[in-house]
Amino acid sequence: MADRRTTSLKRKTISAAGGCLLRVFIPIAGWLPAKTADRVGAFIGRFAMSVAKKQRERTISNLKMCFPDWDDAKVRKTARQVFEHFGRTTMRFLRAFKTRPSNVDELTREEGFEHLEAALAQGRGALVITAHFGNWEWAGLFLHHKGYEVSAIARDANDRTTTNLVNKIRAQEGVEIFPRGSAARPVLRSLAANRIVMILPDQNHDELYVPFFGFPAGTVAGPAVLHLRSGAPMVTCFCFENETGGYTVRVSPIEIPPLVGERMEDAARIMTEVNAAIERIIREHPEQWLWMHDRWKLARQKGMLPGG
Repeated sequence: MADRRTTSLKRKTISAAGGCLLRVFIPIAGWLPAKTADRVGAFIGRFAMSVAKKQRERTISNLKMCFPDWDDAKVRKTARQVFEHFGRTTMRFLRAFKTRPSNVDELTREEGFEHLEAALAQGRGALVITAHFGNWEWAGLFLHHKGYEVSAIARDANDRTTTNLVNKIRAQEGVEIFPRGSAARPVLRSLAANRIVMILPDQNHDELYVPFFGFPAGTVAGPAVLHLRSGAPMVTCFCFENETGGYTVRVSPIEIPPLVGERMEDAARIMTEVNAAIERIIREHPEQWLWMHDRWKLARQKGMLPGG
């Protein structure tokens, strides 16, 4: 119990320190030219990789598990690219308050938006599945820029300062935030008003255990349950860095599998399709997913993984 309290205190202390750093970096990020900010972000990512042993080792371990045919050199190169990517992405997020509409158009390609239009044409809103991949915050900004009404379900940070700073930037981007774990009623109201509700279901959660990269992964049931309750169509929307240094925002439909009428069984079937969609985009751009997250932690603790 004491160890658990110590770990919790350590997390809160680190998170609070992160909030203070955010306050420092917001004006710096806004002052720097875009390309310089990208280089600074990549440097911060490499520095983080060098000092964050636990996250570095988890990134490498996860990559080895999911790409068993890769040699060590490719694993380590991709791990470095992951840290560089999220350093750049953080700097770009902090610069979002300086972004003008013309910049959004110049930096962004769109693909598959006819699927989002078809979903909203049903009048039940749209459950938009994304992930901690690419620049998910830019996806929300771009959707708002295109004239869509956007809400998102997001987890609060471990300290209030960071949460308030991040949500302030999101509000400036036009995204309404529902804290993860809040009541479903406001989310259902948003869907009934034909709004977009963005959800990031790619983190460890003790509800369903469905495949992800061929291994059971603890997965949230919420997106599937919201679909079953509201009838809102589901699509994916992934924003990834492309070869120009800008972004591609790609929308694709999610095919709902045959259902059996039992809520959790149906939720498992739907979330299997969701996980498969997330896996496909990660395989396309593996350096842009949050591999330092312990995605298979609960499955490993329950002995569901090989050697676990």
